[in-house]
Amino acid sequence: MKINNFLSKVLTFALGLFVMAFGVALSVKAKLGVSPISCVPYVFSLKYPLTLGETTIIMNVLLILLQMVLLRKRYQLFQLIQFPVIFLFGIFIDFTLHLISWLNPVSYGGQAFACLLGCVILAFGVFLEVKAGLTYLPGEGLAMAITQTFKIEFGKTKIGVDSSLVLIGIVSSLGLLSGISGIREGTVAAAVLVGFIVRFLNRKINFLDVWLNIKSEEEKATPNKDVKGPVAPHLVITISREYGSGGHEIGKAVAEKLGLKFYDKNLIELTAGKSGFTSEYIEQHEQKLAHTLLYDLYEQEYAYINERKPPLNALFLVQSKVIREIFRKESCVIVGRCANFILKDQPGCVNVFVHANGEFRKNKIVNEYGVQPDKADKVLERTDRERSNYCTHYTGKVWNDATNYHLTVDSSLLDIQATADLIVETVKAKQLTLA
Repeated sequence: MKINNFLSKVLTFALGLFVMAFGVALSVKAKLGVSPISCVPYVFSLKYPLTLGETTIIMNVLLILLQMVLLRKRYQLFQLIQFPVIFLFGIFIDFTLHLISWLNPVSYGGQAFACLLGCVILAFGVFLEVKAGLTYLPGEGLAMAITQTFKIEFGKTKIGVDSSLVLIGIVSSLGLLSGISGIREGTVAAAVLVGFIVRFLNRKINFLDVWLNIKSEEEKATPNKDVKGPVAPHLVITISREYGSGGHEIGKAVAEKLGLKFYDKNLIELTAGKSGFTSEYIEQHEQKLAHTLLYDLYEQEYAYINERKPPLNALFLVQSKVIREIFRKESCVIVGRCANFILKDQPGCVNVFVHANGEFRKNKIVNEYGVQPDKADKVLERTDRERSNYCTHYTGKVWNDATNYHLTVDSSLLDIQATADLIVETVKAKQLTLA
């Protein structure tokens, strides 16, 4: 079975290399710029009597040698398989270029179509290569080596490697060809689209998992992956809140009135204990996502490898697991962390959203949190936006949509104790309904 599984992976990987090569060939024929990893060999193939496949082999050999220099004794001998892989890849590039030698789109529309089709085909090849999981190509291998050596997040390293290759391509083109060749809008399109398409294919195409005997690696960030039905008669009250609305104090008061355990900042320590993240990192990054589009661009870099997830994704998955474990164990009050979505549809869960008018929240963060008055409006806007983006990205839901909650309450109309009493009455009413 193991031998058959290995052969399946080899065949999938080889097919992925061929499809990737075909995507590269299409981008060359489109004449709108090649992908970042191909721009350097493309420039040198125009200057010297070498094919694109040959210059691709030479550049990738250099990338493998750089991996060895960086990792030294930590370099895994199995990764020497990259040498035959890149030779095969170079041969495939020249072969596919020969196959479509007749293709010469003249109009910009035709070139754009060929370019976009090349991106889609290249992405499908990457998808097959990553699914096979035998090894990674030297570009990703170099990014991994830099990550391991200098402890830099892979996403940042991958962006740095790709950007460096584009920069080298531009400098080489200016020096060797007296102009910029191979680096145009198609290069940008490949950098932006390929990773997105690979992620899309990973979500939509599952039949290869059976053939390759791949177990599901991604615990869905959507709720209730490992909580099916009412596993225990526990009561959990989730408190989502606008910044400065007093959600922490209200949640704590509710816990005291009902005699429940209270979880807010202590979730940071629990998450740190279940993950490789420090408490400081979790505190700085949980419940925060400044720009969804920029994060999507960053996140797509992880589509090129199997064994790593973006740090924020890993953090959310671990914290979600912690919250579900708490739900199974005891009745409690949980503040924030998308707990209402993580525990969605659990009959023992009461979800509350606390909000307040701007002036109330501004006074609170200035007088109690020490925020400078002239910065208060921006801090409120930024924090609420980060929480909203975080919720939408990981749950697909709108953070402050009242339909996602059993109760929404304006804390500026009541004091903390009165607001807590209102929530307690709602909890009791819901429990009676369940009974």
